[in-house]
Amino acid sequence: MRHGKKFNHLSRTASHRDAMLSNMAVSLIMHKRITTTLPKAKALKKFIEPLLTKAKQDTTNARRVVFSHLQDKFAITELFQVVSPKIADRPGGYTRIIKTGFRQGDMAAMCFIELVDFDENMAKTQKKATRTRRSRKAATPAAEAPATEVVADEKPAEEAAAEAPAEAPAE
Repeated sequence: MRHGKKFNHLSRTASHRDAMLSNMAVSLIMHKRITTTLPKAKALKKFIEPLLTKAKQDTTNARRVVFSHLQDKFAITELFQVVSPKIADRPGGYTRIIKTGFRQGDMAAMCFIELVDFDENMAKTQKKATRTRRSRKAATPAAEAPATEVVADEKPAEEAAAEAPAEAPAE
């Protein structure tokens, strides 16, 4: 029985699984988006999220810990110089999995996994969604009231010009 065991072995030995997840993590860091099967993407998400959290602090120890998992110095450089500044203010959820359908040959569930802050298409739609809708009823009385007060306080230019010459000769 496998009660409470949530680790997906992906039908591989431990060394094969570690090497595969490491290679997939390096590819994700370098390319920002990869296409894979759904179980592999879910396993990769659990593998890479703690590494991205560790990369938020650029210390020698953090670099050594991340390098022990990835074993690729170019990916480490990319992670600490490009990726970590973009995810610095995010409290978690650095990756997104989007299902794309089924593979033709064996009907395996396919998806792509991507780094959230590097998707330009999603960033554009989120900027549009941040706008708030305002009611016209609330805006109309508030906008008219100051305008009428300002007009009532000011004198028209013709009256001001007529009063100025009349006062000047009286002095």
